[in-house]
Amino acid sequence: MAKHKTYLNWSSGKDSALALYYLQQDNRYQVDYLLTSVNAHHNRVSMHGVRRELLEQQALATGIPSGTIELPEQPSNSEYEEQMRAKVNQLKSAGYNNAAFGDIFLDDLRAYREEKLQMLEIKTIFPLWKKDTTKLIKEFITLGFKAVVVCVNANLLDKSFAGRILDETVIRDLPDGIDPCGENGEFHTFCYDGPVFEHPVKFSICETVFREYEHGTLKS
Repeated sequence: MAKHKTYLNWSSGKDSALALYYLQQDNRYQVDYLLTSVNAHHNRVSMHGVRRELLEQQALATGIPSGTIELPEQPSNSEYEEQMRAKVNQLKSAGYNNAAFGDIFLDDLRAYREEKLQMLEIKTIFPLWKKDTTKLIKEFITLGFKAVVVCVNANLLDKSFAGRILDETVIRDLPDGIDPCGENGEFHTFCYDGPVFEHPVKFSICETVFREYEHGTLKS
């Protein structure tokens, strides 16, 4: 039975990495493309500021071809959707009929993704959907994945969490009400090692910056 040609929406973080691991264990799918939204003005991953060079090194470490959706500095949702449609149509022409995501339990976000991609005749896959996030983060660590916290929501977490290696100590230190996978946007990570990588990704921790966004509805 032929596997379904699938691209994974790759944020560079832990959820994407674990979703890729799950998909690689599933004989129904062949993930051979990683797609990431990038802020072209700053050359960083749009959602949490990881540098493009690190994203490229990370993709190389997976051994999977990759590409980007290039976005302006302060993209509106309509600008994002226009770029997304153009890129997905390219992938569809190349034979991709499935799009995978690392979302866990944000129902409105899943509905948004399904609605937009159904219009393009692309099936959506959510390998982590509705799984217990406490169990997921423990599985992530147990499997040998390694990630660093690269972005925190200043309204919910102290800036001291930024730059910490995601381990059981960090999870224990999270305040009450913070999802252990940061599924509500409390924090984001960069995954630099684990079973989906051929080798670890080298990185260094630099300065901490504070940034505000005019448009709060981007669905990357």
